[in-house]
Formats: sequence, C-alpha cells, structure tokens
Amino acid sequence: MSSFLARIARALTQHWKRSLVIAILVVIALGALAGTASQPPDDFDVPGTESQQATDLFRDHAPALAGIDATLVFTVPDGSTITAPESRAAIDRALADVRRLDGVIEVGDPFQRVAAEGNAFADRLATTDVRYDLEFGDVRAENGRELQSTVDDALRGSDVDVEMRGIVVDVAAEQDVPVGELVGIALAIVLLTFLFRSGAAMFATLVGALIGVVVGQILLAILADPLGLPRFAGVIAMMLGLGAGIDYALLIVGRYREQAAAGDSPPDASAKSAATSGASVVAAGLIVIVAIAGLLVVGIPMIGKMGLGAAIAVACVVVSSLTILPIMIGALAKRLKPKKPEHVLPSPAFARWAELITKRPWVSIAAGVAILLAFAIPVTSMHLGQPDDGNQPESKTQRQAYDQLSTAFGPGSSSPFFVAIDVRRGDDQRANLDRLASALRVDGVESVSPAELSRDGEMATIFVTPTTAPQDQATTRLVHKLRDDVIPPAVAGTDLKVYVGGQVPGIEDFSAKVASRLPLFIAIVIGLSVLLLMAAFRSVWVPLVSAVFNLLSIGAAYGVVTLVFQKGWGASLLGVDSGVPIMSFVPVMMFAILFGLSMDYNVFLLSRIREAYHEGDGPRESVIHGVSRIGKIILFACLIMASVFLAFVSQPDVIAKMFGLGLGLAILIDVLVVRLVIAPAVVQLLGDKAWWLPTWMDRLLPNISLDGHEVDAQTEAELEAAIKQQTGEHEKVTS
Repeated sequence: MSSFLARIARALTQHWKRSLVIAILVVIALGALAGTASQPPDDFDVPGTESQQATDLFRDHAPALAGIDATLVFTVPDGSTITAPESRAAIDRALADVRRLDGVIEVGDPFQRVAAEGNAFADRLATTDVRYDLEFGDVRAENGRELQSTVDDALRGSDVDVEMRGIVVDVAAEQDVPVGELVGIALAIVLLTFLFRSGAAMFATLVGALIGVVVGQILLAILADPLGLPRFAGVIAMMLGLGAGIDYALLIVGRYREQAAAGDSPPDASAKSAATSGASVVAAGLIVIVAIAGLLVVGIPMIGKMGLGAAIAVACVVVSSLTILPIMIGALAKRLKPKKPEHVLPSPAFARWAELITKRPWVSIAAGVAILLAFAIPVTSMHLGQPDDGNQPESKTQRQAYDQLSTAFGPGSSSPFFVAIDVRRGDDQRANLDRLASALRVDGVESVSPAELSRDGEMATIFVTPTTAPQDQATTRLVHKLRDDVIPPAVAGTDLKVYVGGQVPGIEDFSAKVASRLPLFIAIVIGLSVLLLMAAFRSVWVPLVSAVFNLLSIGAAYGVVTLVFQKGWGASLLGVDSGVPIMSFVPVMMFAILFGLSMDYNVFLLSRIREAYHEGDGPRESVIHGVSRIGKIILFACLIMASVFLAFVSQPDVIAKMFGLGLGLAILIDVLVVRLVIAPAVVQLLGDKAWWLPTWMDRLLPNISLDGHEVDAQTEAELEAAIKQQTGEHEKVTS
C-alpha cells in the first residue's frame, strides 16, 4: 500500500496544475448533481417494538395523530380572564388564520381543556394543538416561523400572550449560521499557524481538510434520498469530518516538511509522506469507518444511517488528504519548506517526557488508569431518556409553554401516553373499550380520556396522562405497569389488541432495542478494529491492549457527559439546565466515534514508535524516539479536534451540545492520558513482544505497511542527521 500511495502522491505533486483543474471540475460536477437531490423524511421507526406498532396504527387509521404538531398556550395577565370577549375574539382570529397555513389539517378547541381549579392559571390559560399532515423529516423552519408570525400578528393589540412548543417550533429555532463550524475552523487556523509557524502550511492543511468536508457534505446530499439519510447525519458528519480531516492533513503536511527540511525534492518528500503518514491515515480512517459503520447492526434505521453518513464523511476526508494535499504541496512547494529546520526537529521536551514515562512504566500506567476511573465514576448513575422542553433555558418559548402547561394540568401533561387499540370493524366493542379505559385509572395516572374511535372504526385511541414528569423514573415504571399488569387482564377474552405509545414508551422501547443489540455491536467494532491494527502493526499485544484502554477512555467520556448534563456541573454555561437525561442513542454513537478516533491517535503514535524500532532502536529508545517525533503533532491534532467538537456546544440543540462536549473532552482525555502516558509505558513494558505476531497469523493477515520502507527515500536516521547538519546542532535527542 505504501508504494501505491507514494506513486499517487508523486504524480499529483509533479503535475499539480492539471490535477488541480480536474479536482475543481469534479467538485463542481458533484455540486451540480447535489442541487437536483432531495431530502427524504427522517425515519424514526424502531421496528418490532410496541410503541412502533402504536404509531403504525395511527398512520393507517388516524394520520392526524401520527403527524407532527405544535402546542399553543394562550395566557392573559392577572386580573383578566381568558374567556373575556376581547381575549376570546383575538384567540379565535389567530386560530382562523392558522387553519389557512400550508400543511395544517386540524386545530383543536383551546377552551375545551380547562385548568384545574385553584392553580395560577385556572381562568387565565387556554391551550390547543395545531396538527400538520407532515412527518418529522418534512418539517421546515418556514413552518414554525409562519406559525409564530401568524399568531403574533393576530394577537397584536390584545392582552393575550402566546408561548409555543412542538417539533415545528423546535425546527424554526435552529440557527441558520453554522456557528460551531466557523468557531472550530477559526481555532484550527490559530493552532495550525502556531504549530507550523507557516501560513502556507496552515493553508495547505486547512484546504486539504475542507475540500474533503465539502465533498462529504455534497455526497450526503446526493445520497440522502437513495440511502434514506436523516438530516442530523449532516451535523455528525460535519463535526467528525472537520476534526478528523484536519488531523489527517496535519499529519501528512508535518511529515512532508520533515522530508523537505532533510533535502528531499518536493515529489520525493510528498511520496515519502504519503507512504508513511498517508498509510497511517488510511489505517486510522479505516478503523473509524468500521467503528461508525458498525452502528448498522444496532437494528434501528436512524442510528445505522447516521453512522453510514458519518462513515462517508470520514472516507471523503481520507481521500482528500491523499489527493488534494499532494496537489497543494506541488503548488506551494517552496513556501512549505521550513525556513528554520528546528521547527521539524524531534522535540526535546517530548523526549524528556517519554524518558520520564518509561523510567517507571508501572507508575505511569497506574496513574493514568486512576485518572480514567475517576472520570468514569459518574457513569454508574447515567439515566437514559430524552431531553424535553423542561431542559430548555427559561428564556425559550418552548420552556415557558412547558412550565405553564405543567402548572395548569400537572407535570405529566406535556407527554401523555397514546394507547392505540386495534378494533375489528363492525364489532361493537364499546363496552370492552370502556372497561379498558376504567382499568387504566391506576395509581400514577392523572387522567384517562374516553376511548375515541377513528373515522373508519378500525382503531380506538385513549390518552393517559401520568401524574409525574416524562423524565421521572416513576413515569417509566408506569409504562411497564400498564403493559405488563393492567392491560392484559383488562382485555382478556376480547379481540382487542392494545399498544402503548408516546414519548416515554417510545424511549423505553428505543433503549431496550439498543441494549439487546449492544453486545453484538461492541464485539464487531472491537473485533474488526483489532484485526485492522494487527494487520497494520504486525502485532498481537499492542492492538489488544489498545482496545482495553480505549474502553476506559470511552467510560471516562460517558462520565463527563453524565456529570455535566445530568448532575449539572457547568450545565448553565452551555445554556441548559441540570438533570438532563442522556439521549438513548448518544452513548452508542459516542462509542463508535470515540473508539475510532482513539485508534486514530493510537496509529499515529505507534507507527512512529514501530518505525524507530525497525530502524534498530531498542524498546525504550524506540518509544522515546517515536514520542519525540510525533508527540507535538499528536498534541496539536488533539487540541484542534477537541476545539472543533467543543465549538458545537454553541448549537441550540441539546443533543448537539452533548456530542460536542462529550467528544471534545473525550479526545483531550484520551490523548493526554492514554496516548501520552499509558501507551508509551505499555509499549516499554511489552518490550520486543510489542511487535510480535505468530507466523500463521502473519501469513493470514494482509500486510499494511506504515513505515514506508518500500519507498526509495531517506531513512529516519538519515533525516535527523541531515537536519542537524544544517542547523549545526549535535546534541542527542534520545537517551
């Protein structure tokens, strides 16, 4: 593989002008094709679950209940009543205008639902649901903005205030300006410039990464409809593509500058960097792709397709690093060569650090593991669920509507259970339905609506309002109580088939589905990643040990997310309240992404240590030599990727905040603790066994060379000697 990558890089660097023209034409053609593509509705189905069966019944027999909706909460000041003629006229006028909006199929009676006597809103609040004939993925920001402006215009001049919540309102609140992406890129520019001390090197690195990100987003737009990719896949792909793309480009440009400082011609230096760092990028990228694509085995379409979209994004930045960067090297060859060779010399500071770590390896490992375990402790109290409007900042209209409804109708009113009953057409089931509704009035239930038949008479619906909030564990227990203990005896001897759906039951089913497939998912991700590392490093122990410490690193990441969002440590700084449950798919997605990215840095570090070992260094010397060469690059790559991820906490969506904070801090923990403390100590302890592979396995596994020995270029020892000769420095870097 190394010689193949070297030939490509050499050709692209030598013929950079024609290569640049071809690259531009390809991007333009893909962009034009993307302009004709369409975005399919998001698929939130969880096949085989009870809540999904309830949703399917609604879709077939009561589509208004299966679509999306918005809740309007009207209030008047103290001293006024919501039913006063002026207030009622303003509300009726607003709802008449709402009924004429595109997509609206039903608007309820706001005065039908009466707040309980004695509370603050007994006579000052009215609420209604606005139902659309849209699926979740069909909603556009314009739907929410039209609703808001229409109601505001109709109420202007009256004393009626309105707050809103629902999917339509949430989509309208999404920011159009990519603040997270722009902040991440700005931080990357600063860090790259500081690392390279070269505007040209920063520019080449950034262009190589951004072209890959852009192509990835274009491909996702083209493939969205045929593959059914959800919209949130683009956010994950952008986050991961930016971080990984800059890291990959940084590694290749950094190696090129080493070779250029040693006297290699631009084509030779480009070939050598592709054969060594480029091969590491391919291996690292493959591991990330395997880890993320492994989400397909979870069995939930949304999760699998988000993983597929992220894998496509990573593949694009890998290809961009191997093609666009050689073109940029050819165009900027003279400016990319370091003006001061000491900028690419092995780092004395990292050499001393490696000496310290390898001097007492057991102490280093114990200290690193203790830190990881300390971060991971909060994960024992992680509560899976779904953030709702109760976790929004108090200034948001969704939060105010949520609080007003909870005060007026109880904490469970914001998320009632939908009990869907399959009724045989023509059969008189009224007595059975009434008996079922009566049975549902158990402890923990605030109210039960009468059973209402659909227009075709084949389905009945009962709304059950819990006494507790959606995120309360008591609400979860109520779901299981109704399904397991209450409903079966209530419908025994009848033809009724009953399914409990809604937000809380759906989350429980989602979590159970993920948990049932989790062992298979973890086994596939770890197994394939370890095999890829074995093929790359020709080693048994290094990949196995790396997988173990990756799991500890991921546990630490989960602990940080739990500590911030659930326990509330610093949550207000992110614009959310404490007590936010962790969305069920976040830990699974984080596992796939973090396992892959952790292996990225693992490959970058170990490839340089292995390279030094095969050039004649002993086990300890190879660690010191490798860390001194790559330590600074890994540190800056980590800071850049963490900055890109952390910048996404500026997104208004709490799930994007979870991903941004969790991934950003996890990368910092992984690199600073695992890669720069634990990993060097482990390789030192393994000694020569670190690079041992049984003969039978050596023959079986493909050989993915990461050392570049197949390329006719200078060895690492010759490179260091040439640089030292230019600078007149003769002190030894390694012990």
